[in-house]
This record gives sequence, C-alpha cells and structure tokens, in this order.
Amino acid sequence: MKTSPTTPAASATADGADAAAPAAAPDSDSAAVRGSAAVRDSASDQEIGAGGAGDRRRWLALAIVMTAAFMDLVDVTIVNIALPSIKNDEGASFSQIQWITAGYALAMGAGLITGGRLGDIYGRKRIFLVGIAGFTVASALCGFAANPEMLVVSRVLQGATAALMVPQVLSIVHATFPARERGKVFGLFGAIVGLGAVSGPILGALLTEWNLFGLEWRPIFLINLPVGVAGLILGRKFIAESKAPKALRLDPVGVVLVVAALLMLLYPLTRGRELGWPLWGYALMGGALVVFAVLVAYEKRKARKDGSPLIELSLFKVKSFAAGAAVQLTFGLVTGVFFLVWTLYMQVGLGWSPLRAGLTGIPFSIAVSAAAGISVQRLVPRFGRKVLQAGALLMAAGVLLYLFEARHFGLSITPWQMAVPLVVMGVGMGLIVAPLTDAVLSEVPREHSGSASGLVNTVMQMGNALGLGLVSVVFFGVIDEPLAPSAVGAAYAEAFQHALWWVAGVLGAIFLLMFALPKRPAQQVEGAEAAGDAPGEEAGRDERELVPAP
Repeated sequence: MKTSPTTPAASATADGADAAAPAAAPDSDSAAVRGSAAVRDSASDQEIGAGGAGDRRRWLALAIVMTAAFMDLVDVTIVNIALPSIKNDEGASFSQIQWITAGYALAMGAGLITGGRLGDIYGRKRIFLVGIAGFTVASALCGFAANPEMLVVSRVLQGATAALMVPQVLSIVHATFPARERGKVFGLFGAIVGLGAVSGPILGALLTEWNLFGLEWRPIFLINLPVGVAGLILGRKFIAESKAPKALRLDPVGVVLVVAALLMLLYPLTRGRELGWPLWGYALMGGALVVFAVLVAYEKRKARKDGSPLIELSLFKVKSFAAGAAVQLTFGLVTGVFFLVWTLYMQVGLGWSPLRAGLTGIPFSIAVSAAAGISVQRLVPRFGRKVLQAGALLMAAGVLLYLFEARHFGLSITPWQMAVPLVVMGVGMGLIVAPLTDAVLSEVPREHSGSASGLVNTVMQMGNALGLGLVSVVFFGVIDEPLAPSAVGAAYAEAFQHALWWVAGVLGAIFLLMFALPKRPAQQVEGAEAAGDAPGEEAGRDERELVPAP
C-alpha cells in the first residue's frame, strides 16, 4: 500500500500565490478578495479559451501529466510489496530496507516546495519534463542496482526527481483549463488516486511473482521506463509552457537546513539499533533540534529580507493550519509505520507470497476509495470536521480489531479474517485523506494558499519518512537477533502487534489534534457567502470548482 496517500489538493505543491490551490475560507475582507480573484479567474478563462478551449491537445496534455502522477503513486505501493523479496535476494539489512522507502519519502518531501518554485520560475512544462526524465533514469538505476547501497541511492534520486515532476501536475492543469472545467479535471485526479491505491499492490505482487526474464523484483522499477519515455516524448509535443507572473526566489540554504536536520534525526533512528545505540547517535538527534532552530531563525530573516522563504512561518500563526500541519505530520507517521510493518508481517512473519499479500490489501484500498468519495461529496458538507474525527476513531478501532485477531488466530490467520479490520481501517482513512487538506487550508489567507498547500504535502512526506525511521524502534526493536528459522514467524507476529499499539496511540492523538481544525469545510463557507452576495455568485461557483473532488 502507498505509505502516504495524497489528495489532489495536497499535490498542488509550492505553486506560489499564482498556483491552483484549494480555495481558502474568507477572512473579514473576503468579499473584496473574492471579487478581485473572480476578475483574475475570468481573465484567465478568457485567455485559455482564446488559446483553444476546444483544442483536444489540452486533454492529451492532461492524460500525460496524470499518467506521470499515477506512475509516482504506484511506485511506492509496488516497492512496499516487493521489499521482503529485495531483502532475501540482495541480502539487504533491516536499515537498508527502511531507507529504500524512507530515502524516497525524505528526498521527495525536502524537494517538493523547491520543485514547485522551479516550475514557477523556469516554466512548468520544462521542469515537468526534467522531472519525468530524471524519474525514468532513476527507475532504470533502481532496476539494475548491483547491491542494496546502490538501490538506496537510486531511490533517493527517484524521490528527488519526483519532487520536480509532481508539483507541476496541477500547475499545468491550472494553466491549461478554465475554472469552469477544473472541477471535472480534479474529479479525474481523485479517480487516479484511487486507481493507484488499488492497482499498485496487485501489480507489484504480479511482477514479483512472475519473475520476468529471471529479473525477480527488478521489473517493479523497470516498468516505469516505457511509461516515462512516452511521457517525455508526448509531453514535449502536447503540453503548453506556462510560468508564474511573479515567481518567488529559490531558498537553497533553507533546503540544505531542512535536509540536514532530517538526516540528523532519521539516520540514528534507522541505524541506532544495529549499531547498539551509540552516543554519537543521540548527539546527532539532539543536534537536529538545534538545526531546526537555526532554520526557523534563518527563515524569519529571509522573510524580512526578500519575502521568499522556503517555509512561510507566518502560516503557523493560523490556529487551524498549525494544528492541521501537526495532523498531517502524525498521520504520515502512522502510514509510514503501518504499511511497512504490515508487509513484513505478512510476507516474512506469516510466510505469504507477494501475490497473496497484495491481494489481501484489496479490501483496504476499495474501502479507502469509496469512503473518500462519500466523505467529500456528502458527509463533510453536512458534518464538517466531525467526519475527520470519526475517521481517526474508525482507523483506531480497525487497528485494535486487527490486533485482537492477530493475537487470537496467531500464525494461522487468513486473508479473510483480516478483511474486516482492514475495511474498518480503510473507511477511516478515506474519511481523513480526502477532506483533510481543505480543512487545514480553510483559514489560510488567500495570498499564501499556494505556499500553504505545498507545505502541507511536504509535512506529510516528512512524517512518512519519520515513521519509516521509527520502524527500527517500534518493530525491529522487539526482535531479538539472530533468530532461528522456526522462531521468525512468532517474532515478527509479536513485533507487528507491538507496532499496532503505537499506531493506535498516535491515532488517538490525531483525534484530539483535530479539535483545532475549523468546524465547517472551506467550500461550504464560501458557498454561503457567495449565495448572499449576488454580484459574486458566479465567481463563487468558479472558485468552488478549484476545490479538487475526491
């Protein structure tokens, strides 16, 4: 399963004030802001329409960028299901297995905001093509990796190039389609997210099981090559170039500080257990807090100096955004921990094949997709943040039910017995992932909506990387090595149950954090105000179309 399900809104990373971001809830000057935004949207619509609203080239461009987004979504799910095979075939250590996934999440999370700004400055089409070309090359390096070390490095490169590719997707959509058509486009985007969640594990399992040309697990990466080459060729022909009129400057120092702080925190977490928790590991983790403090001071200074910091710290003065960022971070941690330990539990602990493990996840994926659609279209407009809180409680209930069944049935548990807790967890996750970004951005000033959207997705990726690092503590930390072959199953089953207690506890914390989110969804607030303001009625409808459908 994908470790970090991404809503379309969250994928609109770092497009700046001119990017297509989910509409924020109005402040006291909302009528004036909405009026000026309507003028900009109207002008944008006329410009796009004049350039060929009926031109089928833009739909081909949409298919190309959505294929690239799908490739990124599937990539993580494919890798997760193949990790045990990679460990067995390449002799990878536990920490290397963690870094195969954590390295991707860390590199992508650290580069998302910068990737979005590069597109604003140098052209979204240009940076998209650079990203998809780099992602294709990195996929080839992963597929032909000679050892675990090369695979880890290639995965980091893959994440870095995905950070160039993914932020351009919705920026290109914004520049290509008028506001009246974006609702339909974002609906298609939501379908792509659901399709990636369902097809990724199955595709990864089949490619691993089939052992095509004797390549074992390698086709899970090599499958990206024909897709990437086709996207590169067709993208050059059909995607129109666009730039932000007033792009922000880059902040390379901020990027270096973020990456340094995260590496200082994650490296000791992943390697500490194997190395006996040396003193330098604790020193590095303590030093990470110092680097984070330096980052905050530097970003404040840069904001005063040129107004283009990597992280817009003023956003954290908005209560709902600060709480939402904490929710995103902890939710990313939950998914990072669960999906990795779940895969190891099924394939190493229970001894299941990759195909059996992949098929076991189908009820979960279907439940996530179905609940996500219902939550945005019907539940959130009526019940607001209570839907997200119900999702957190349902996920926690599903985890506890899974824990009970894992203990009760032991190593003889079957996929059918796992289905019920997985469906409960999936429904809970679906109630969270689709509306969460809108809830987080509801009270963010409109001029910062692009930066806020990018920061939300970055925080999610960082939480995911942190969760993957914590696997060494909450899962591998309770496994005594070396293990006799007969003891592996019981040890992994016990470690899985231990990790589930941590996951349930963090979900409880997420439930409490959600009380700081706005009670009503952003689109409903906008709809109410637009209804009471006749001149802005049409503008209000166009703005609501900017909010992605699930």
